[in-house]
Amino acid sequence: MIPAHADVVIVGGGSCGCVLAAGLSDDPDRTVLLLEEGTAFGSASAVPREIRDAAVLPVGPESPWTADFPGRLTSDVQATVTRGRVLGGSGAVNGAYFVRARPDDFASWPASWSYEEVLPSFRAVETDTDVPGDLHGSSGPIPVARVPRERMHPLSRAFVDASESAGFAPVADLNAPGPDGVGAVPSNMRDGTRVGPFLAYLAPVLDRPNLTVAGGVSATRVVMAGGRAVGVEIAGPDGPRTISAGYVIVAAGAVRSPQLLMLSGIGPADELGRLGIDPLHDLPGVGRDFSDHPEFAVPYRFRPGLPSHTLLLETVLHTENLELRPYTAAFGAAIPGSGVADPVLGVVLTRPRSRGRIVLDERDPRRPPLLDYRYLTDPADRQALEEGVRLAADLLAATTGVVEAGSVDARGGRLGTSLHLSGTCRMGDDENAVVDEWCRVRGIEGLSVVDTSVFPQVPSRGPHATAVMLAYRVAATARDALPHTV
Repeated sequence: MIPAHADVVIVGGGSCGCVLAAGLSDDPDRTVLLLEEGTAFGSASAVPREIRDAAVLPVGPESPWTADFPGRLTSDVQATVTRGRVLGGSGAVNGAYFVRARPDDFASWPASWSYEEVLPSFRAVETDTDVPGDLHGSSGPIPVARVPRERMHPLSRAFVDASESAGFAPVADLNAPGPDGVGAVPSNMRDGTRVGPFLAYLAPVLDRPNLTVAGGVSATRVVMAGGRAVGVEIAGPDGPRTISAGYVIVAAGAVRSPQLLMLSGIGPADELGRLGIDPLHDLPGVGRDFSDHPEFAVPYRFRPGLPSHTLLLETVLHTENLELRPYTAAFGAAIPGSGVADPVLGVVLTRPRSRGRIVLDERDPRRPPLLDYRYLTDPADRQALEEGVRLAADLLAATTGVVEAGSVDARGGRLGTSLHLSGTCRMGDDENAVVDEWCRVRGIEGLSVVDTSVFPQVPSRGPHATAVMLAYRVAATARDALPHTV
């Protein structure tokens, strides 16, 4: 039963929403309502095997756990972009990559988010089972582990050997500040199970009487009154209705969060007016200037007889602005229904300069928006990615005994995206910033956005660990300030 009112309504049950709901409902005098558009689970045991299994990414065509969006990567490259649509969000269906943002990444964030300031929160969310010491947590809910070199897939071992032979340094801990190089990927996995924020944070507290989690519910508008968010309009199994709220947190992801703001009249006034939406609050930065990691897939063939994979990505090579990912299986094996038969090595541009925007559908702004990436519009991005593809081909050719000689086909590769979209509601204090340093929407009371939307730019590593840290820190900071039931 969805209540008519909650002290805090959280829109979106992805990674950040799960962490926020668990943290804010820790106060028994505060009622918290978490709304998830996709399927919700009433317990950890109800989570299906394909979501638990870290060797499988259940994001292929017709997956019940995802939503698709039209994407335009470049002017002549179209794509379908898939995001998690299930309690736990994309963090419930991803590759269990849990690498922190680097210290330099936080240079674009407000001063209260420096690496030194956020390190305690990185430690608080994890239990690192491999690396002891002050950089890592030992009592957090998310397990972090690495596949030892001796247990890696033959491709991963051969890639590490080839990288070190090419002069790249071995790195024992990719979650530590320090030099670039090749090393094992920190993964949020335990005994083959992908342990995302739903299993780690929310499932253990679902029996709290002050917490309600509702699945199959879409938020259609944030209700405003006098410059303040006072509720959320929803559409669900019982039809449309309005939930009143003491405070609203939008955590619907870097696509849906800016879309919901714009549908609520919050965003670039000129664009909203053109779409027939009454502009209530002009925030030009909503949906604009996002960043993401372009990823070029270099195909090849395994030699026959290699063992099957257990984790899709066990090791990576980091250079100044590239990440090379030797996936241990063809996506056809790891992503059911994807149909990608050849294995690939992913070449990722980690510090892109090109920026994109969210484009609402003029026919119906409620429909899935177009993600206009504008990849490689900056010539420096194209040059860096081309250099990375040449490096990838050289390293693959050196993985003797694993990759079939002559099978590496850099020219037959394709441009894709790492699905790390960030910055559609970025934080800051300039005229295009959408939220302040603590994720409160600028110029509006009672409303925050907390997810990768608020990152000033995509981190140079995958964003999941940083998103969890963000939600944990915001919840801890806001715990005493948000409304309570009197």
